[in-house]
This record gives sequence, C-alpha cells and structure tokens, in this order.
Amino acid sequence: MARITQEQVKHVAHLARLSVSEEEAEKLAEELDGIIGFAEKLNELDTEGVEPTTHVLDIHNVLREDVQRPSLKQEEALKNAPDQEDGQVKVPSVLE
Repeated sequence: MARITQEQVKHVAHLARLSVSEEEAEKLAEELDGIIGFAEKLNELDTEGVEPTTHVLDIHNVLREDVQRPSLKQEEALKNAPDQEDGQVKVPSVLE
C-alpha cells in the first residue's frame, strides 16, 4: 500500500502553487513513497544506549565576536537603489 497518494501530491503542489501533470504526480508519489520507506528502515536500528546528538561532529561556536562598527550613511546605502521613496528602497507590492 502506498504511503503517499497522487491526491496528496496534487494537494501539496496546489499549496505550493505548482502545476503537476498526472504523470508527474504518479512519479512524485512513487519517489516520495520510496523516500519514506528508506527513512522507515531507520526504525529497525537498535539505538539502545546511544546518546542523542545534535550533530555528528563535535562542533564549537565558530562565530566571530560581535564588534560595533560604523554603518553606511542612508544616502550612501540608497545611492544604487533602482527606486526609492522617503529614504527607503521602493519595491513592487507582493500583497494582493
């Protein structure tokens, strides 16, 4: 039995505003089902006594110290903006 149906694929595609054909939905459903099957194999592993980790490698904080520096003047920051208004970069509206 398939864990992912074509209807589920089409629903997610619709939410993502993607257009998928019947053939693409069928192929994606098979591929996603395979991925889930592969991930389910991890449930077969004996993890008794294995401490959970957040990362496989021992990583230390590699961020630099936060140092206060002078920033750009507003005019300098906006000089290459294609369009500006009231001291801000003007962009096309993305809301309906």
